[in-house]
Amino acid sequence: MKVKGFYAAAVQAGIRYKDRLDLGLLYSHIPAAVGAVFTRSVVKAAPVLLGMERLRAGKAQAIVVNSGNANACTGEEGMRMARSVGALAAHALKIDEELVQVASTGVIGAQLDLTPFAAAMPKLADSLSEDGFDELARAIMTTDTVPKIASATISIDGAEVNLLACAKGAGMIMPNMATMLCFAITDANIDQPALQQAVSSGADLSFNRITVDGDTSTNDTVLCLANGAAGNPLIDESRPEQLALFTAALHGIFKDLARQIVRDGEGATKLVTIRIEGAATQEDAVNAARTIANSPLVKTAFFGEDANWGRIIAALGRSGAKFQPERVAIAFDDALLVEYGFGLGKEAEAAATQVLKNKEFTVTVGLGAGAASIEMLTCDLSCDYVKINANYRS
Repeated sequence: MKVKGFYAAAVQAGIRYKDRLDLGLLYSHIPAAVGAVFTRSVVKAAPVLLGMERLRAGKAQAIVVNSGNANACTGEEGMRMARSVGALAAHALKIDEELVQVASTGVIGAQLDLTPFAAAMPKLADSLSEDGFDELARAIMTTDTVPKIASATISIDGAEVNLLACAKGAGMIMPNMATMLCFAITDANIDQPALQQAVSSGADLSFNRITVDGDTSTNDTVLCLANGAAGNPLIDESRPEQLALFTAALHGIFKDLARQIVRDGEGATKLVTIRIEGAATQEDAVNAARTIANSPLVKTAFFGEDANWGRIIAALGRSGAKFQPERVAIAFDDALLVEYGFGLGKEAEAAATQVLKNKEFTVTVGLGAGAASIEMLTCDLSCDYVKINANYRS
């Protein structure tokens, strides 16, 4: 899919790995409105700090991103390197360096070597193409096994508006804002405050409702650029129908990518929806879902295809959610396993075990305490997750 006025490219720069794409560039033919959310971790990587600073202007024209080195916990030198990478891109593109957003992913604590960036940047800029987005999606992969891309086309006031996004993430996934990295582009003509609201709310409804392992990255970033090349009348708060249409499309893309991330979780063999119903408050619903979704005992039971509902209700008990145990119901898809806080016997457990053999299923937990509900995506915890992370830096 092509988005009017946007170009992308990726190259093998040799930042950490040999013979793989590891440096990517996104470019808009004109400065674009930008919306973004960044990690809420107190430990923020240099590109995140720089991105937060440059977001205040509300405009961006390019994003340069590398894999293999997160440029996190690197102090003043890390900030100097982040600015230098942005300056290299700006020089190659002949634009103001304040219009360049910088992103990184990879190993934490290692300083960037500017040499491969300087050597590769001219070729990267020269390679920009309307068809380069797929390569960009590959360049941001670390332990991901597949690139993750989603798109949508909508009509606003008779104009065709395109949206395209890619994401990376397979481990260190329980964002408090986003995922590890997500870049979205659109040719919609939308003002920056409206775009920012759509991005923020979209992250809350998608990337904030996933977990692979309960860990939040130092580099989590979602960036969305809108350059207005579609030519539709300006979307802002004074045009709620058009804004709602655009927002729904962006949210749909984010949810698609969030699902792809969990499906590709490190070592994962199951994609699991945790659905909480009947919570007293939305906060209780979130706490209950997140505690169950992050429980190593629950996740290993999923991997072992063991319908051990005791682990689920035990996780629920420490979640902080208010409920009465004798009102709890638990089902795996349509197989009701627990009712009024008690297991329903061997037949029910056998039916639930059959559900666990599927690659995707839903665990529904009814609390009987109110009307709040939520869904969160998680995955199982396998032997391969341990192997992948034990060998990550070797």
